[in-house]
Amino acid sequence: MTDAPSESPTGAVITLLIVDDHPVVRDGLRGMFESEPGFTVLGEASDGPEGVTLTGSLDPDVVLMDLRMPGGSGVDAIRALTRGGARAKVLVLTTYDTDSDTLPAIEAGATGYLLKDAPREELFAAVRSAAAGRTVLSPAVASRLVTAVRSPQTPVEQALSSREREVLALVAKGTSNREIARLLFISEATVKTHLTHIYGKLGASDRASAVAVGYDRGILGAG
Repeated sequence: MTDAPSESPTGAVITLLIVDDHPVVRDGLRGMFESEPGFTVLGEASDGPEGVTLTGSLDPDVVLMDLRMPGGSGVDAIRALTRGGARAKVLVLTTYDTDSDTLPAIEAGATGYLLKDAPREELFAAVRSAAAGRTVLSPAVASRLVTAVRSPQTPVEQALSSREREVLALVAKGTSNREIARLLFISEATVKTHLTHIYGKLGASDRASAVAVGYDRGILGAG
């Protein structure tokens, strides 16, 4: 789905391609940017490969790239665009802030990394910065990158991201999902996502077994 660029009141149009597998998200982002002077959405893609193809044909200034898409991952698409010498800057926009998502995306060539709960003004500013070639990272992601560089983790600790370890520690204290969400300033849905990742990484089937494995592996302290 593509549209021709339209002139903005400022005359300085930043062109965008939105890559996300959820139509509602694409519609929301398109509406948001088309209501703001200075932006034009050239098209939308539902997965990584389609995003690579449309980037080649539409030549946008910035690609808003989701990461986890059934039809092809965002990281693979970023690598393909980097290898192909695409002019477009890639700004990752995702719900995932784990180390296993953040680091590969940045290493693949993404100019920036934001979470989907970012305020609209922050998103607008991030796109303008990305278009100008400046690196854009949400505070949480920037903190993770600094920690990863300065404090290499042991193999056991690498199994869980820092946020997942925070969630597991709270689970070990008997904290409910709602209270974990309040304490960590995230949604309950995000807590459930973290728990799903924790169960998968630890080979656990529920909260109790995850805590047991956490103590057994030394991820949780003995106290």
